[in-house]
Amino acid sequence: MLTVNHPNHEGAVSDRDSPGRHRPAMLAEVVSALEVRSGGRYVDATLGEGGFAERLLATSGPDGGLLGVDWDDDALSLSARHLERFGDRVRLVRDSFANLSAILADIGWGEGADGIIVDLGVSTYQLGRAERGFSFTADGPLDMRMDTRGETTAADLLATLAEKELADIIYRYGEERASRRIARAVVRARQQRPLLTTAELREVIVGCGVRGRRGRDPSTQTFQALRIAVNGELEQIEKLLDRGWELMRPGGRLAVLSYHSLEDRMVKQAFKMWAADCICPPVKPVCDCGWQPKVRRVTRRKQRPSPDEVASNPRARSAGLRVVERLED
Repeated sequence: MLTVNHPNHEGAVSDRDSPGRHRPAMLAEVVSALEVRSGGRYVDATLGEGGFAERLLATSGPDGGLLGVDWDDDALSLSARHLERFGDRVRLVRDSFANLSAILADIGWGEGADGIIVDLGVSTYQLGRAERGFSFTADGPLDMRMDTRGETTAADLLATLAEKELADIIYRYGEERASRRIARAVVRARQQRPLLTTAELREVIVGCGVRGRRGRDPSTQTFQALRIAVNGELEQIEKLLDRGWELMRPGGRLAVLSYHSLEDRMVKQAFKMWAADCICPPVKPVCDCGWQPKVRRVTRRKQRPSPDEVASNPRARSAGLRVVERLED
């Protein structure tokens, strides 16, 4: 775990390296849902370039504190520059949101935060840097690691996984109906030469006749699946949601932005369980679980971005917001 106290730490990148600052989805809705107040303690658990953090700090001024967490060192460097003016109201930590409980204890916030935002999307900065390998729009190495300290890249998976394993990943994480055809084409292609770049992978996918959903590029679902697998994203979400209500003080709120059905289903089921009066199996005639509700669901259904926001920020189109509030013990 690395705590960043200034913007010029090792590996820092300049704003000139960024292809355009990321615009957070549903920014106004998130800040409103968290009921940000002066002097509160807030967490941006997926810091990125600091868009949410910046608004949380401005709204919680003059003495609200913010913890920013991200496992991407480049993102931490950029956000440190953007948040520099807030001084010692900011603590930035290089880690995964899955470890948020330990991070909060480490900085002296062990009793929890007043508001937490977890944005499960990929930032414009990551997508725009070809050398990170997240996007098929520019050629670059098949990396896809959000934490560059990780050992396994997307190229490693494509080179080592058996055809069935690869097809299962593409189908499960990308919800790609042509997963078997794509996996077969990848295995056939790697017998000739290793697949090392995003352009090479896209060429294989397009070459086997896959059609993109709703006019999207045919590579979209496969790239998503590989990114999720490389970074263990669903496992990270699972860890966050295990007793996740304990991350907040009583009255504190947790907001989660998800972008596809796998993520949203996990969040929805966890929030539903946390808010339940009983978690006994339905076949049990008498409740004996001893469960008490941990939260109140602020959003009963997934909240979606407005048409105006989607028109001005197309990357927000698939965002969905769910919010809960911790109850008194």
